[in-house]
Amino acid sequence: MLKYLIQKSEIGAGTRGSSLGPMAIRLAAAADENPLFRNQSVEEIPNENSALFEVDSTPHAKRIDQVVKVYQQHSDVIYRNMDMGNTLVILSADHASAGATIAGIRMAHPEKRLGVIWIDAHADLHSPFTTPSGNVHGMPLAISLAKDNLAMQRNNPSEQCCESWEELKNTGGISPKLNPTDLVFIGVRDAEREEAYIMNEDRIVNHKVSDVRAAGAVETAHKSLEYLSECDLIYVSFDVDSMDPSMVSHGTGTPVKDGLSAKEAELILTTLLKDERANCVEFVEVNPLLDEKKNYMAETALLLVEASVNVLENK
Repeated sequence: MLKYLIQKSEIGAGTRGSSLGPMAIRLAAAADENPLFRNQSVEEIPNENSALFEVDSTPHAKRIDQVVKVYQQHSDVIYRNMDMGNTLVILSADHASAGATIAGIRMAHPEKRLGVIWIDAHADLHSPFTTPSGNVHGMPLAISLAKDNLAMQRNNPSEQCCESWEELKNTGGISPKLNPTDLVFIGVRDAEREEAYIMNEDRIVNHKVSDVRAAGAVETAHKSLEYLSECDLIYVSFDVDSMDPSMVSHGTGTPVKDGLSAKEAELILTTLLKDERANCVEFVEVNPLLDEKKNYMAETALLLVEASVNVLENK
């Protein structure tokens, strides 16, 4: 059964408003009389957004104690739904929760090899030891790969922060949850030097936007799937900032120029999700508060969600 999950947690982001993203997508459907979410199974995962009104004590991983709680709750919901055999379409606020999605998939299938296709402008490979911002939405892949990256250390996080970081890496009792050889980036173009160090050391594949244009979106997706041919399961994580803000919208927390077009994103997503191993896709970082074109980012995301659902329901 196809199941929609909603995660409004935005405590990993540096700007406010992504918690409104999932609802903005659903409202875009309602405004267009699009029946996509009608009479569908939708479950909202608990969040800890009340922490936004509290004083934070961990500047190198902001609100990390609450992120630990989000990871526990989110991964449990993913685990339960995966255990039931559901195909998951997740609408999330910030990208931090994607690490909990990976944890939940591994909890449900500890014996299976998971491949991750990360479509994003950013690599999200920071740790509390390397982050320039302290925003945990820049850390989910480091959590999943269990990468502290001490070779590029710039910060000295507190003992409390380090303890919570270890908890995040060990969510679900599995660490690491992902091998670097089972990760593919598409569209990453704003990796900081600490992240680039991991990408180079572990030879993580990154299909740049120029590569997508040269090979074509469909062929890029096929190359990604072929590279992950030894994996049993595929999780697709789509950050809307992978798209070009001038072509689409600035309605996301960290827009980066020279991104994918909406059509390229659609072709990549639909090609990936035709693969029988792909049973979970997550859409993140829509922020209607930052949208200079009213609700255009959410409207674009809706088209991508709908195209993805059509593939998942018909394969």
